[in-house]
Amino acid sequence: MTQENIKKNLKSGLTVALISIPLSVSLAVSSGANPIVGIITAIWAGLIAAIFGGSNFNVVGPTGALSGIIATYALVHGVGSLPMLTITAGVIITIAFLLKLERYLVLIPSSVIHGFTLGVAFIIGLSQLNFVLGLKNIPQHESFFENTFESIKHFNNISWEAFGIFIIFLIALLAFKKMLPRLPGAIVLAPLGMLLGYLSYARIIPLSLETLGSKFGELSFHFFEVPHFEFSFFMLNTGAVIALIAILETLLSAKIADGMTKTKHDQRKEMMGLGLANIASGMFGGIPATAALARTSLNIKTGATHRTSALISTVSIAIISLFFLKYFRYIPLAVIGAILVYVAIQMIEKQHFIKLWRHEKPGLYIALFVALITVVIDPIMGILFGATISLLVFINTISHGRFDVKENKIEKNSPNDSEAQYNEIKENAEVLLYSFKGILSYVNTRAHVERFEANFSKYKTIIVRMRGVHFMDIDGAEGLDEIIDILESRGQQVIITGIDQNSLKLLEQLSPEYQKLKRKGLVFKKSEQALLFLGVPIRYPKS
Repeated sequence: MTQENIKKNLKSGLTVALISIPLSVSLAVSSGANPIVGIITAIWAGLIAAIFGGSNFNVVGPTGALSGIIATYALVHGVGSLPMLTITAGVIITIAFLLKLERYLVLIPSSVIHGFTLGVAFIIGLSQLNFVLGLKNIPQHESFFENTFESIKHFNNISWEAFGIFIIFLIALLAFKKMLPRLPGAIVLAPLGMLLGYLSYARIIPLSLETLGSKFGELSFHFFEVPHFEFSFFMLNTGAVIALIAILETLLSAKIADGMTKTKHDQRKEMMGLGLANIASGMFGGIPATAALARTSLNIKTGATHRTSALISTVSIAIISLFFLKYFRYIPLAVIGAILVYVAIQMIEKQHFIKLWRHEKPGLYIALFVALITVVIDPIMGILFGATISLLVFINTISHGRFDVKENKIEKNSPNDSEAQYNEIKENAEVLLYSFKGILSYVNTRAHVERFEANFSKYKTIIVRMRGVHFMDIDGAEGLDEIIDILESRGQQVIITGIDQNSLKLLEQLSPEYQKLKRKGLVFKKSEQALLFLGVPIRYPKS
C-alpha cells in the first residue's frame, strides 16, 4: 500500500465507509443479529478480503443476498449460532477453492442468477414490513411467508407516523439516486434519521418512533464479540447454501467490476480471499459476508484504482464507529426499513430482464420461476431448479442443431474444414484463423475467453470464423465482446466472418464490439474475403 495508492484511493475508501456503516447496521438487523455485528463483519471480512482477494475493486461485507437465509437460521437456532455458521460457510468456500469447484459455476446461467437476485430482493423488501408499518411484538415464524402474513394480519395496528417517515425517506433515497447519482443518499439521510430519532426520543417533536436503541439498547462499539464455538450438523446444509450464494455474488460482482474498469480479477485468489474473510468474520463474532455489488460500484465510481480503497474503507469504518456509532441508536426503524427497501429495489437489474424479454424469453421465464421458488420455498432450491431447467432447455435447443450445405471457395474440396489449409494459414506469423464450432453459450464461452487470454498474442490479426456456430445465446454474445476487447487491448486487429442469420440478429442487437467492427468494415461473409482483404495468398489443397 504505497503513498501514491493511498492518495488516489482516499476519497473512494472514505465514501464507501460512510455508506457501509448504515448499510451494515441495517443488514445485520435484517439478518436477525445485533447491529454491532454488522460493523464487525464489515471490518474483518472487508479487511481480509481486501488483503487476500483477487479483485482490486470488490468490497466485501454483509449483504442483502444472505440476510433472509441468515435471519431464518437465527430464528430457528438462535443468534448465538451465527458466528459458527459463518466459519462453517468460510470453510466450505475454502474447500471449494482447493477443489477448484468454481469452474462448474458455468452451469448456472446469468438468467438464474438474476432470478435469484430478484427473489432475494422481494424477501428483503417484504421482511421490512414490521419496521415500515411500525408494528411491535409480532410473533415470529420459521417461514418467510408466515412472517409476511403475520405482519399483514396486524395491519390494523399500523403506526402512520412510522409509515410516513418510511415513505419520505424512501422517496428521498430514490431522488438522490436520480438527481445526485454520485452521492449515495444514505450518507446524508442516515444522520438526518438520527436527528429525527433523537428529537422524538427527547420529546422535542410530537412523534413516537421506535429506534435501534429502543429495540436493541445501547450501541457500544467493540472490535469483536466472543463467539460460541458450538458446531451443529444443521450448519452444514445452511453453510453450503450461504457458501454457494457468496461465491456466486462475489464472482459476479468481480466480473461486473472488470467490465466497468477494463481490468481482470484473479478468480482463484478471489475465492480464497472470500473463504478466509468469512472464517475471520466468524472468529470475531460476525455474520456471513460476500461482495456487495452496490458498494463495489460506488467504490469504482468514486475513483478507486487499487485494493487500497477497500483497506482504507475498513479502517475508516472502525475509526468512525469507535467515535460515532453510539449515535446510531437514534435511527428510527422506519428509516432502516427505507434503506433496506431501497437496497432491494437497487438489486433488481431491469435492463437484464428487458434484454431477456426482447431476445431470450425462455431465459426470462426461467428467471421468474427461480425468483418464485426463492421466495416461496428456498433460495438454494431456486438456484438448483433454475440450473436444471436451463440445462434441459439448452439440450432441447441444441438437439435441433442447424447445418449449412452451401459451398464456399475456401471450403472447395475441403471436407471437415480442411485442416491442411488452416495449418497453412497458421504458418503465416501475422494471421490466425480461429473457428468456433457448434455452440457459443454460457456452457463453453468462458473456455474460449480464457484461451484467448492465454494464447495467440503473437499474431497481428485474428480472424474469428463463426460459420460453424449453430447456436448462440446472450452469454455467448457477451463472451464474443469480451474476446474482441481482449484482442484489441493487446493491439491486435480482429475480423469476424461467416455469421449465420440467427447469430447475426443477436449480435446486431446486443454486441457493441461487433457493431464497432462492422463500422470499420471488418466483418465479412466468408473467410476467403477476409484473407484477400489482408493480402494473404490462398492455395487450395490438391484433390
